[in-house]
Amino acid sequence: MIISGGDEAGRGAVLGPLVISIVAINKTSEKRLADIGVRDSKLLSAERRSELFSKIKKAATEVLVDCIYPEEINNAMASNISLNELEAVRFARLFEKLENHVSTLYLDSPDVIASKFGMRVNIYSTKATRVDGVKMERVKGQYTKIVAEHKADARYPVVSAASIIAKVTRDDAVRKIEDDLGVEIGSGYPSDQKTVDAVKANMKNEEFQKHIRQYWETIEGIKQSKMNTFMANRPVE
Repeated sequence: MIISGGDEAGRGAVLGPLVISIVAINKTSEKRLADIGVRDSKLLSAERRSELFSKIKKAATEVLVDCIYPEEINNAMASNISLNELEAVRFARLFEKLENHVSTLYLDSPDVIASKFGMRVNIYSTKATRVDGVKMERVKGQYTKIVAEHKADARYPVVSAASIIAKVTRDDAVRKIEDDLGVEIGSGYPSDQKTVDAVKANMKNEEFQKHIRQYWETIEGIKQSKMNTFMANRPVE
């Protein structure tokens, strides 16, 4: 029996990709993940996550990763497609790529109603699935049970493993952006002053702007602040 877990990294960032990952593992090997120290990626140091990254790949039957770049996120926002919806579509696509049948797919849900995210993935997947906790028509034959819960990355080692894979992949992507642009951008989150300073200093840098999520409140706030400063300092006619 194979189980799987899905999680993301970079959902709340203003800069860089949103990375999603699905890790599949034999049920009998699930305890091994906990034994090697797999837990919610936010509770681990960057060094420890990197160490576990390769160990997870060795223990898993499959590890899948996908990056949702700012351009796609911006286009979705402009079309009134929520980030939850976009993320569900991409998780469904990633789930479709699993070569082996998995009995259960555990997902860390971003929706207020946790099971709603499972339903979103169910709708966009062509595979036979049932969402745990939701009344659905019976599925004939083999199917995958989707369990979408809040804080699933803290409850299920296989979801924790996916969170680590996603986090390491995103951190590598952010470092590559720094190298390509020659600009220190920090973590890419609005709580990081280095990120905010980099965004403020590069509002007219077209290459930099390609990596920005334009519809985030932080970006709107920076644009408004820039406009207020300009208006306050312009010559009086």
